Amino acid sequence: MDNLTIFIAVTAAAVVIQAGILVAMYLAVRQSSARLEALANEVRGKVLPAAELAQSMLAEARPKLENLITNLSDSSTILHGQMQRVDAAMNDVVDRARLQVIRADELLSRTLDRVEQTTDLVHKTVVSPVRQVSGLFQGVMAGMEFFFSGRNRQRGRSPVAQDEMFI
Repeated sequence: MDNLTIFIAVTAAAVVIQAGILVAMYLAVRQSSARLEALANEVRGKVLPAAELAQSMLAEARPKLENLITNLSDSSTILHGQMQRVDAAMNDVVDRARLQVIRADELLSRTLDRVEQTTDLVHKTVVSPVRQVSGLFQGVMAGMEFFFSGRNRQRGRSPVAQDEMFI
């Protein structure tokens, strides 16, 4: 056998082996393709109806959701306006109350000042003269008592008896 025959035989064997490998690869790809197609059909059968159902439910709910969002937005706007009005009213009430407290404080301060002035005036015009008159009256009474009791003591007692009484 010569070299050319051996070369052709080896080449033929390599070509046959390559053909076998290609056929095996073809069969494996075909089998995988069949499994993938079956899986795709199963997914289409189960997922697509659910997706279509979800899409139809979303299509039905979309106008309701849009209406709900619109209503919430309108309510929020109205509520914001009302809160601004309430805030303005509360600020007005607080300002008025603060003003009334200031006025009441001033009134009370003036009243207490007048009471103090009146007390001082009554003390100067009534109490002091009454005390002076009372002191004068007590002095006159003490003098009269001394004067009248002195005469009675001289008649009934001797000076020695008076000294013993004093001690």
